[in-house]
Amino acid sequence: MNMRLVGGILLIVGTTIGGAMLALPIAMAELGFLYSCGLLLVCWFIMTMSAFLILEVNLWLPKNTNIISMAKATLGPLGQIIAWIAYLLLLYSLLAAYMTGGGDFFHNLLTHLGITISLHASAVLFTVILGSVVYAGMSIVDHVNRWLMVAKMGAYFLLLVLVIPHVSLSHLSGGQLFLLGNSVTVCLVSFGFSILVPTLRIYFHDDKTQLRLAILIGSAIPLICYLLWDLAIMGVISTQGDNGLIAMLHSGRSTSEFVEQLNSLLHRNEITEIARFFTSICLATAFLGVSLGLADFLSDGLSLERKGWNNLLIALIAFLPPLLIALFYPGAFVAALGYAGIVCVILVILLPALMTWSGRYHKKIAHGYQVMGGKALLIFLMLVSVGVISYSVFPVMSK
Repeated sequence: MNMRLVGGILLIVGTTIGGAMLALPIAMAELGFLYSCGLLLVCWFIMTMSAFLILEVNLWLPKNTNIISMAKATLGPLGQIIAWIAYLLLLYSLLAAYMTGGGDFFHNLLTHLGITISLHASAVLFTVILGSVVYAGMSIVDHVNRWLMVAKMGAYFLLLVLVIPHVSLSHLSGGQLFLLGNSVTVCLVSFGFSILVPTLRIYFHDDKTQLRLAILIGSAIPLICYLLWDLAIMGVISTQGDNGLIAMLHSGRSTSEFVEQLNSLLHRNEITEIARFFTSICLATAFLGVSLGLADFLSDGLSLERKGWNNLLIALIAFLPPLLIALFYPGAFVAALGYAGIVCVILVILLPALMTWSGRYHKKIAHGYQVMGGKALLIFLMLVSVGVISYSVFPVMSK
């Protein structure tokens, strides 16, 4: 396995495994362990197939093509408008979340070092440091991400080693399958790496074999990590009770309180410290992956090459709006997050299926690599999208 393939896989893993991983056991608590494993497998299949569809459509078009040009070529102006709105809403929301969380991490770190700055200044510092890495280009992001991923996976395995010996098999039984709909959106978002596919095409210089391998392996690693994490957490923290996972789900407790509950049950202070470190690295790697995808998206949508002043302009458009949201309108961001899962389904499941259908069967522009499954796969993904959107939109609107 060459280092370029390793780098591509790590970019996918780094973008996929974010802070949401800590929330997965809470979000799927009502399902129980066995049903949650089944849901993870189905969501992994859906999101991986969607990523392969994005790759197929992207390969029909010239290099440096991103979602905007793909939607315009296959679905026309309406598809292009939908892609713009969905992409910016989703990625700006995610970046605002990473900036807020990263700013809090920097603030705590500097406080421990005896340096006092405001939370706003910490968020700006976090954005400037990691934003500079993205501004420097794909090669720098690749190398920084590799080191961060070593730290992230090291912390992850340390957490597993400390937690799994305390797993109780009785905690892993039970669950209610009919509550599946409450967990689907969170689970799908947890595999949301496909925004990187057009960028990875550039990275791999159109090497289709390496692209397919990177997507398959890069998505399978988070799946395995999520399954093991569910085993560890659901096996230690009971789903029932005042401090159980279901209580956390309905009370809206943060993942930080969930980490404190682990510490309380296991009486291991190092678990809290490692979990906090793991969360901070998750924020950094996810920030890099999402920012890189957004920068390439803007380069394509605005027809600007990422060089010189154009690169600076793209960086400002990518980072300034979510930074302003994180600094001055945190309430608006929280409200927008209610729609993030719906937007993710539209952008990375429904849109790729529609683009592929149009390109293959109407526009007749399909050539070369084609994802297996034919019309049956596309119809399945469309039905899943419509079902998830229909189920999700009413609870969100009623809040």
